[in-house]
Amino acid sequence: MASHRKSRPTGTRVAGIRTPALATAALTSVALLSQSANAAPQADDKPSLEEVEKKVDDLYRQAGSATEKYNAAKEKTAKQRKRADALIDDVAKRTQKLNEAREELGSFASAQYRTGAAAPDTATFLLADTPQDYFDQTQLMDRMTGRQKVAVDDYIAQQSETMEKRQEATESLEALTESQGDLKTAKATVQRKLADARELMSRLTAEEKARLAAIEKQKQEEAARKADELARQQAAQRQAQEEAAQQQDSGSSSSGTAGSGSSTSTAPADSSYATKADKALAFARAQIGKPYVWGAVGPGSYDCSGLTQAAWKAAGVDLPRTTYDQVNAGTTVSLSQAQPGDLVFFYDDVTHVGIYIGNGMMIHAPKPGTYVREESIYYDGESAIHSVVRPA
Repeated sequence: MASHRKSRPTGTRVAGIRTPALATAALTSVALLSQSANAAPQADDKPSLEEVEKKVDDLYRQAGSATEKYNAAKEKTAKQRKRADALIDDVAKRTQKLNEAREELGSFASAQYRTGAAAPDTATFLLADTPQDYFDQTQLMDRMTGRQKVAVDDYIAQQSETMEKRQEATESLEALTESQGDLKTAKATVQRKLADARELMSRLTAEEKARLAAIEKQKQEEAARKADELARQQAAQRQAQEEAAQQQDSGSSSSGTAGSGSSTSTAPADSSYATKADKALAFARAQIGKPYVWGAVGPGSYDCSGLTQAAWKAAGVDLPRTTYDQVNAGTTVSLSQAQPGDLVFFYDDVTHVGIYIGNGMMIHAPKPGTYVREESIYYDGESAIHSVVRPA
């Protein structure tokens, strides 16, 4: 639209988030029923326009969920590939050193053969599959020089380490194959859900599409109204906090002792966060108009978590790739306490995210076929909001 396999978040809401307003839900239900009553009769085997809209929305949401799974699988695959490459390179270097050690032992065997000193024992050692087993059964080490013993000890150690690294490389390659399979499955799921949504929309007549657009406009108007309501609440809350702070400062000044030499800073406690948030928001605004592309992290296109990750990276903060991880990369705050720069997460499975800009609005990359834009955080209803997280 956010190593080892990790569990996905459950539907439990984070404490402090406002619950859906029953009045809003009731009004929405009445509006939809009214629209259904006024709509043209549907054939028995044809779903209503509202049913089509819900199905399309559900498919896009499922595609969003699959996109985050794709993002997680892609990140895991990249890490597994990097680890596998490093292990394979390490095994190659160790094998080279092992061969060099074997050649050194071979030179000892040749010298012993020329002098007739313990040549059979040394040759047997070089042909043994497990040198340590050989030494456990012979007294060859007693007949070796100090330099030979060092070479043999080095050879045994290198052989053991090389075998361990080869096993690690094998396991890493198996894990890579598994994560590649997960990536392929997630990609196919996204493509299938999007294809189903497009196919449903293609069945609509021009008149039905116009009516669907009218329903969407009504939803946007309701979302804007809710955003204005939140903006008024937050403004009143800020004013109350400022008045309380002024009264506290006034009381402290009247009770303070002149010339005490003590002073307090009047800078807000969150000034550092506000500075970073400004940078993140400036980046996000510069992306408005760029297309949503699932799995994209910029610079030409984004999905939802790719946009928030890139925005905060511009502010010097590294966020994880997926919504599943970004929701845990900061401090959860209540919706009424949301500040510009905070991340707003949506749905019980935490599969969408936007960056809050204040006054109930956010910048986000909504879904395929759309562009990065400013929109009310209530764009899909109040119940869709999962939590608000302050990332820095």
